[in-house]
Amino acid sequence: MKFDYKKDLSPKYLLIALSVICIALIVLSALFPDMLAPVKKYTGKYITPMQKGINNVGKTVQDKLQVFGDVKELKEENKKLKEEAVAAQNDLNRKEAELAELQELRDLYELDELYPDYKKTAARVFSVNSSGWFNEFYIDKGLNNQVYEGCNVISDDGLLGIVVESYDDYAKVRAIIDDRANVTGEIGNSGYMCNVEGSLTTMQEGYINATNIDKNSIISVGDKVITSSVSDRYLYGITIGYVTSVEQDSNNLTQTAKISPTVNFSEIKDVLVILDRKQEVNY
Repeated sequence: MKFDYKKDLSPKYLLIALSVICIALIVLSALFPDMLAPVKKYTGKYITPMQKGINNVGKTVQDKLQVFGDVKELKEENKKLKEEAVAAQNDLNRKEAELAELQELRDLYELDELYPDYKKTAARVFSVNSSGWFNEFYIDKGLNNQVYEGCNVISDDGLLGIVVESYDDYAKVRAIIDDRANVTGEIGNSGYMCNVEGSLTTMQEGYINATNIDKNSIISVGDKVITSSVSDRYLYGITIGYVTSVEQDSNNLTQTAKISPTVNFSEIKDVLVILDRKQEVNY
């Protein structure tokens, strides 16, 4: 008959047997300490180092778990800081955009104050040709805002160009630096007559030419050039630019002056359209 300890050995008897063995060992240890010396020696030699090793392993595992917890916490904190940084950057970008827009409005207001006699409306550039200059572009105001062909357009501190096409809600502007542009102007306090010619080629060097200046006209560097009262397309007194140099022409009858425009034609965002016009002409 085969003995099955799981069925035939009662847990109660096993507990009693183990208890008796433990008591016996305690008694023997008290009465005969020398007899248990080998056992203690074995325990000190093998069990104790093993226990220390187990303790070390446990400590290492505990340390690893602690590090893992710290890393997880750091990752969560880092993620939170990144989100806060992105939010702060977005807020900064929004504030910078608002400040830029506010500055643009201030600039338009100051420009409006320079020419108080003319009725104007503000407009924004939404499309430009790919020449690298704002020589021809589109604005977001048109017939519905009383912007018609022939309306002068100003920016920065002076003349930008003229409306050449107008539609219901947008218009096309041709700048004074365009190769097809010509503006009748006056130079200096004496109002010497000239013809300001647009040229993208000369604008590469930062100037446009004022031609057909009488040889006897006294022109100096720094003289202001404005639109002339005799111009058939441009209103009087709008600043075009300033003289940077002047020289006699080869015909000995006229002079030519280089003019630095007052408008930055490499970057234009907002403009003022003067709604008052001179007589309509074909462009």
